Amino acid sequence: MSGEGTTDGTNEMPGPAPEERPHPEGRRNLEGHRVDPAVEAQHDSRRAVLSALVEDEPGVLARVSGLVSRRQFNIESLTVGPTTVEGHSRITMVVEETDPGIDQIEKQIAKLKPVISVGEVSGNAVTSELVLLKIHGAEPDKVHAVTEMYDGRTLDAGPETITVRLTGDESKIDDALDAFEQFGIIEIARTGQTALARGNVPTAPGEKPGTAGEPTTPTSD
Repeated sequence: MSGEGTTDGTNEMPGPAPEERPHPEGRRNLEGHRVDPAVEAQHDSRRAVLSALVEDEPGVLARVSGLVSRRQFNIESLTVGPTTVEGHSRITMVVEETDPGIDQIEKQIAKLKPVISVGEVSGNAVTSELVLLKIHGAEPDKVHAVTEMYDGRTLDAGPETITVRLTGDESKIDDALDAFEQFGIIEIARTGQTALARGNVPTAPGEKPGTAGEPTTPTSD
């Protein structure tokens, strides 16, 4: 109020001067979220496969993808499907990020209520994806030969187009696409990778394998 001041008789507000006050490190992105300076530091990016066990709730996939995209992380693919337990799903996400960025993605996703467990799939994961291709049908015999070469399957064949299904790891799919380019690819639908850890290693951290109806939830160990 007018006439009030500090104990030393000045009219300045009490407390430290602006330049003496603590300032949070980092910056804010376009959505106003503060970016961790460790994430912004110079690091080499790498590809990581993340697996999240989630409870089936309306909008859970949108919440996970929205959270990651708001923080401007790079998602290459995102898939979701059921697990061995009714009411649970597995989200598989492939990202191209720095190690601090990958760590931040895991931490942010873990905060979401429907998420049971999330983490990077360790080791050399078993990965696969599904691709549908619609190809010009002018050379059906040659298209069929390439399809067989990559263990694909012809789903539809007509005088103008041939639709092929391919499954496999990313390198196999990429090689097949290069081979089909010579015929002319009209349309493509690609699911993105889904993955499981090899052997007895749990795919999501602490995940207990679900067999005979046992829950795929983190163990207490």
